[in-house]
Amino acid sequence: MEIRINKDEVRFIYNDDLLKAMKELGSVDIKRASHVEPNSNGNWTVDLTPVNGPIIENYQRRDEALKSEVDWLLKNKIPQPK
Repeated sequence: MEIRINKDEVRFIYNDDLLKAMKELGSVDIKRASHVEPNSNGNWTVDLTPVNGPIIENYQRRDEALKSEVDWLLKNKIPQPK
């Protein structure tokens, strides 16, 4: 797990337990960094354009797409969504 903190924001990859802890500290504004959706041929697509990232297509399994999504976000230091 990686948490990015600066003077007025905290960024992390969504986790129910971590979100609960953040809510105890104050108000929370959730922004999507990406989308993992099925495509027309039944495979999965990772759309990272909300953080100026790529669209990565044709994962056969959703869990593979989700892992790719998390790996990219961590490699790129959890960028700020537009």
